[in-house]
Amino acid sequence: MDLVTTAGEIGSVYPCFEHQTLADLLMSASLSWRYYTPSAGSIWTAPTAIDHICGPSEPYGGTCLGTEYTDNVVIGPSTVLTDISNCNLASMSWVIPSGQNSDHPGSNTGGGPAWVASIVNAVGNNKKCADGETYWDNTAIIIVWDDWGGWYDHEPPTFLASPEGDYQYGFRVPMLVVSAYTSEGYVNNQRNDFGSILRFIEQNFGIAEGELGFADSRSTTDLTEFFDLTQPARVFTMIPASPDGEYFIHDKTPLTDPDDD
Repeated sequence: MDLVTTAGEIGSVYPCFEHQTLADLLMSASLSWRYYTPSAGSIWTAPTAIDHICGPSEPYGGTCLGTEYTDNVVIGPSTVLTDISNCNLASMSWVIPSGQNSDHPGSNTGGGPAWVASIVNAVGNNKKCADGETYWDNTAIIIVWDDWGGWYDHEPPTFLASPEGDYQYGFRVPMLVVSAYTSEGYVNNQRNDFGSILRFIEQNFGIAEGELGFADSRSTTDLTEFFDLTQPARVFTMIPASPDGEYFIHDKTPLTDPDDD
């Protein structure tokens, strides 16, 4: 099951973390990954922060030159649409929207819903690939927001007991799961977190759940309740949206990052 979340200049903070990542686990399992992002010099381009992924740079703290980075980080989110149409989707893809097509107040142009719909429609309408793969039949799309946006939430965050320390939940953010094996209109009220997504990815690709030893080991859910693999794949229904995928592919508006906090 595939999952749809170029070198460039990074910011003044040189890669400051060095630890095992989900990308490492995927590569160890001979699985491909790709990270689509508006720019290289942003906190949103997570691979720049990992020393062994960024690799050497020129000058120091400048352009990431590591092979793992240049092979897998793609500047330009809309490239995911052409990769889908060309049957070039990686086993695992992260897709970060531009500021214009995000839902961050003050920086977006309202394109967020159409942007997300364009990706879902691209997967759902994709032709059968040369190897016989049909993306809609074996792709899970997980859509999440990074923060709650400052809007009202009547339910207080869950407080995690020791030894979690300062790592605590904030207000809830939405999560949408789209797949041929997720029942239409299904709502799950179980409290999941970002570690649940990691555990799902691990479970899906045969990696031990909790292998990273952080959010994935702390979480107690893995999203499997969203998928009924005993049923045949549902027929895809096109999502009406304007603008459509062709607009995003050909849009020449300079890309901004989704948040400037």
